[in-house]
Amino acid sequence: MNKKLSALLLSLALCAGALSGCGAGEEASSEPAANDGVQEVESLKIAFSPYADADIISESTEPLESLLKDKLLEKGYDVKEIDMTVGTSYTAVGEALSAGSADLGFISGGNYVLFSDDCDVLLTALRYAINKDSENPADWNDGTIEENTDDMTTYYRCIVLAGPTEKGQELLNKVNNGEELTWDDLNSATWAVLNPTSASGYIYPSLWLQEHYGKGISDLDHVVECDSHTTSVARLAAGQVDVMVSYGHIRIKNAPIWESEFGGTAPMVEQTGVIGVTEGIYNDMIAYSKTSDTMADEDFRQAVGESFIELAETEEGQEIFSVFSQVGYTWGSDSDYDGERDAQALLKSMEE
Repeated sequence: MNKKLSALLLSLALCAGALSGCGAGEEASSEPAANDGVQEVESLKIAFSPYADADIISESTEPLESLLKDKLLEKGYDVKEIDMTVGTSYTAVGEALSAGSADLGFISGGNYVLFSDDCDVLLTALRYAINKDSENPADWNDGTIEENTDDMTTYYRCIVLAGPTEKGQELLNKVNNGEELTWDDLNSATWAVLNPTSASGYIYPSLWLQEHYGKGISDLDHVVECDSHTTSVARLAAGQVDVMVSYGHIRIKNAPIWESEFGGTAPMVEQTGVIGVTEGIYNDMIAYSKTSDTMADEDFRQAVGESFIELAETEEGQEIFSVFSQVGYTWGSDSDYDGERDAQALLKSMEE
């Protein structure tokens, strides 16, 4: 009898366990476990062009790692590691995308065109338009710093900005007096420019010189190549250069720290002025590497793009992307940058 009782009790225990298992199974089917359907991605490598000092970019983008991981997890991708670096130059980021050592790159249109065989456009950046958009430089010199508007735009202009040196002020006074600058005027100044792959730091200013004087940056006698727009501003404030080239909203970013960090001796609006304005330049982008195994998955690319678009709509994201002067993103395409290709072709023909 004891053996039969033991067997009965064991059967009841097994049945109870089975019923418990069935109940758990029914509950799991109505609320799937968090890991169901989630794909693991070992790493995502993001390279930023040196729009500002590397330390500033690194500090500003530090929260992006966890925010982007969370967004991608919502979309079914568990990214184990996000590695973010700042390129030593614009070219270095293009080369990283080309080699596949970076999966994503924040790059300019000019840089993209050079490396578009090995990378493609994921998103085009949006910027707030500024309240000055005239191609007449004197219109920018009304005694006020440029201001952002509430409108978003997919293009911006490049400006030639004169600084506080005697030569810089001489050029600025001529422009404000309605006088045309000559090639000799400009060639007598020392210019701060960026790498030849930079749209606003080299390509479009060179095209502006070509249009007005039949020459390019490579024809100037006194040129200093800088590693970032911030470095150009610092050299302008220090009087190491007379003029610099940059995007049209450069003073919005730097006027508040012109004196405290760059050593300006008066407000930036009083010590600088615009002496040249280029045509519109299509905005920078987030490009993905065609040679990256990680980015080969179209669904993952879609998830990454959606994540950046959504993050840019949050306060945290806006604070992060403001270091690039970017306020949002929209889906981009290779054909958006055909104008940049034309610019590059013209620039190449000028230098041959």
